[in-house]
Amino acid sequence: MEKFLNKMVFGVVLISSVCSLCAQETKWSLENCIHYAMENNIQIRQKQLEKENNEIKLNTARMSRLPDLNAGAGQDFYFGRSLNRNNVYEDQSSASTSFRLSTSVPVFSGFRINNQVKGARLDLKASIEDLNKAREDVALNVTSYYLQVLFKKEILDVAQNQLALSKSQLEKTEKLVEGGKNPESALYESRALVATDELSVTQAENEWSLALVDLAQLLNLETVEGFDIQVPDIQSIMIDQTASLVLPKDAFRYSVENRPGIKAAMHALESSRYGLKQAKAGYYPSISFGASYGTSYYHAYQNSEGNIPFSEQMKNNGSETVGLSLSVPLFNRFSTRNQVKQARVQIAMQQLALENAKSDLYKEIEQAYYTAIAAHKKFTSSQKSVDAARIAFEYEQKKYDAGKSTIFEYTDAKTRYEKSLSEQVQARYEFLFRSKVLDFYNGKPLEFCKRVISGFLISGAIFSIGIVIYDTEVTIVSGFAYEMFF
Repeated sequence: MEKFLNKMVFGVVLISSVCSLCAQETKWSLENCIHYAMENNIQIRQKQLEKENNEIKLNTARMSRLPDLNAGAGQDFYFGRSLNRNNVYEDQSSASTSFRLSTSVPVFSGFRINNQVKGARLDLKASIEDLNKAREDVALNVTSYYLQVLFKKEILDVAQNQLALSKSQLEKTEKLVEGGKNPESALYESRALVATDELSVTQAENEWSLALVDLAQLLNLETVEGFDIQVPDIQSIMIDQTASLVLPKDAFRYSVENRPGIKAAMHALESSRYGLKQAKAGYYPSISFGASYGTSYYHAYQNSEGNIPFSEQMKNNGSETVGLSLSVPLFNRFSTRNQVKQARVQIAMQQLALENAKSDLYKEIEQAYYTAIAAHKKFTSSQKSVDAARIAFEYEQKKYDAGKSTIFEYTDAKTRYEKSLSEQVQARYEFLFRSKVLDFYNGKPLEFCKRVISGFLISGAIFSIGIVIYDTEVTIVSGFAYEMFF
């Protein structure tokens, strides 16, 4: 039996190790990252608890319509002269026990309960939209970090390609120097160029690794070891996004009706209006229905023979009451008046908050549209720059291979080509981000389509994005901060 258990334990450990290894080797899609972050994000948990708290408040407001039920009991002891059963004072010690059961039902409360229920229902809706916005913010933040990793990966690819060119050219330079077509100084310059490109590759690898670490830490992963992401076909996505720019008015029309931040502000405004009605309820009289039943038991210690049995007293001493009570507010130190004033101020504040949210939303959409147009022009220009720099580099490379150019001219052409490639990568992602902003505000499903890149199947990842990127700046979008460095 012991051997069997040991084998079982060993098998479980082995399976756990294999699963852990597989998990580390699996590349994370954007959808996986967003889902994992939403399951582990503290802000989302807080908003979830706020929603649950508002559900309890709504249930409490609804239950206030129900009657209450109270039970009470009392025990009194009398020493010395006290009233006997015949209401005559005499020297004796006695005890009295009483029981009471009462209920009351609100009949009219100045419509306070109805308005409380309606206000609580709107507060719940607002908290649900706040939860949706928190989820949206997490998705936006994860997306920004995810795309940052993709950007750094492309910069790394550019650096590695340039290093490969430098190493290939070093071999050619060695042959040219051996053949006497180039001076020995060209060899030194080629080696220096290789060393410089190796440093660039190292720096790019570090930046890419740090971007992966930032994303892993954002997801609250226990370890970043073995963590990597899937790489979609950015070129194909660029083609799809080029013709999908949305006009600001169309995106704003959709966003004002569907964005959780706007909907939460609208619910909060409606709730504040019901808060005013609740405050005005203090001017109305209130009516309640009440009923009660009570009984008692009397026991004399000195004259115990005359005590009536407990059951008989409980039966005979019972009394019932039924009635209505009216309460009319006459003066409460202007408390109701001040509550009404506060409620009106709250309505004005919520109106301004809604208007400000709409104004900020339109500015963000308009800014996203025009920066997307500018980014597309920049991308088109960068493509032309890459083509021109590549042709110039290839021409200079042929001249150098033929011994008709210097290493300095070759290096200058190569540097311009590398710079144009980096600017193209930056322009590509800049346009991609801007176009995704407009898609996000227009309610289009934003996804990475299934494509095969470098032998990996890329699964679709639906996400929402609201990133506005400026060089080395942090821009606030919908109340959330994103850091992107280009």
